[in-house]
Amino acid sequence: MQTILLIEDDQGIRENTAELLAMAGYAVLTADNGDAGVKQALHTRPDLVVCDIMMPVLDGYGVLQIFNQNPQLSGVPFIFLTAKTERGEQRKGMELGADDYLTKPFVKAELLSAISGRLSRFQHLKPDYEPTADGLHAFLHDARVAGNLASLSVDRKVHLVRRKQDVYQEGDEATRLYFVQSGRVKAIKTTEAGKELMVGLYGPGEFFGYLPLLENTPYGDSAVVVDDAELLYIPREDFAQLLLRDSAVAQQFARLLAGRVSTQASLLLSIAYSSIRRRVADVLLRLHEQEPEGMQFTREDMAAMVGTTPESMSRTLNEFKQDGLIELTPNVLRVLKPETLRRSRW
Repeated sequence: MQTILLIEDDQGIRENTAELLAMAGYAVLTADNGDAGVKQALHTRPDLVVCDIMMPVLDGYGVLQIFNQNPQLSGVPFIFLTAKTERGEQRKGMELGADDYLTKPFVKAELLSAISGRLSRFQHLKPDYEPTADGLHAFLHDARVAGNLASLSVDRKVHLVRRKQDVYQEGDEATRLYFVQSGRVKAIKTTEAGKELMVGLYGPGEFFGYLPLLENTPYGDSAVVVDDAELLYIPREDFAQLLLRDSAVAQQFARLLAGRVSTQASLLLSIAYSSIRRRVADVLLRLHEQEPEGMQFTREDMAAMVGTTPESMSRTLNEFKQDGLIELTPNVLRVLKPETLRRSRW
């Protein structure tokens, strides 16, 4: 049974509306002001909120702002129910992220239809999507329905980009988001001395190129294909729709992007505070998860990932080889004992 939170300070309207919703088969929670409504929602997260605007203690706009800012409540469908009919008031509510706006007195069928429509639309979104090409396709399809994003591009052509080709260069205008279906892409920055430093590595199921889209700046690094890669492109306009047009869609999209952010944060902390031996082991273990049968990287690329010199990288790899933890050949590096390598980092 789906739960509706009704926030309304007029006792008669609150009781009559709650009875109507209960008769329609919903579980109903009620509150007589915005502050009480927020506390009720934090105790029991509703599937949808029907909220008056003009209320004591905390008005409807304040309630919606709290919902938007609280991770526990963000994404809950929100319908304003108010006697105000001025276009400016409606616009303010929609700009804050309200999903619908009904004026009092309302027709019962109109309210039930609005609630049913919002709930069924949000049911198109799954709790989570796999970080794969199929998962991305499923999310984009559901986002078109759930977010009413009719203009969202439907062409999801796979682009094959060959080894060593540039995807974009530092300073280029940020025009799209990239998703790796297969292969690997490295992000590099060039120092003032002309040395290339690897600042990221993206494998299957990962996005890259989104920070400049968020910041509205040119690309701050260059993306180069390490080995033949299949990439999906999401145009800047679609990226903006997915983040801005619908809160529930934005939440799911952020979850798909978030994994990379946490990985980068962990990597930066590792570079800052760990020994070279641990940093090399961490990189080897991370690459081993992506390429368990063996990885192909130059000493220079791996040194850039670790944040050390190629000479230090070679010495550490030779130590691991002598300990029987890795296998080194001219073409492939293979981790032989990942658990032992994990313990040997200290």
